[in-house]
Amino acid sequence: MTLSFTQESISVFEFLRKGAQMADVVNADPVDADLVNKVAWFEVATDDPDAAQRFYGELFGWSFTADPAPGADGSEYRLIHYQGEQVPSGGLAGTAGATPGHAIFTVQVADVAATCAEVERLGGKVRAKVVGAEQGPDFAYLIDTSGVVFGIFTPR
Repeated sequence: MTLSFTQESISVFEFLRKGAQMADVVNADPVDADLVNKVAWFEVATDDPDAAQRFYGELFGWSFTADPAPGADGSEYRLIHYQGEQVPSGGLAGTAGATPGHAIFTVQVADVAATCAEVERLGGKVRAKVVGAEQGPDFAYLIDTSGVVFGIFTPR
């Protein structure tokens, strides 16, 4: 099954565009070799965020807090905290049925534009890219050669 994503339907990037809480998540120099090319954020998107919160909370001991700034479309976003941790590591997005349920990972990279070019060189595709926006980090949604969607970002 191949999922079709549009920039508008991808709530994690609305979150990143707003810059909401992301500075708290990745408070680092983007060229720090210890952070580059590592998964730095994940998102679970569902049309039933209450059920997902119960499920993942009970399964993994995660806790959830409401993102203080709703999406531009009024959508709900909850920050996911690993057990015993104050800084969020992921997000839970309510889709209101606009997109199929999914999970996605996001990797911190040194340069979004250069990474997008490398993805295309390797046969992947750039689905959506925002570089140089006023707020939030540079980011992109990419599709690997087998059709898997993933994200990249560079904090500023």
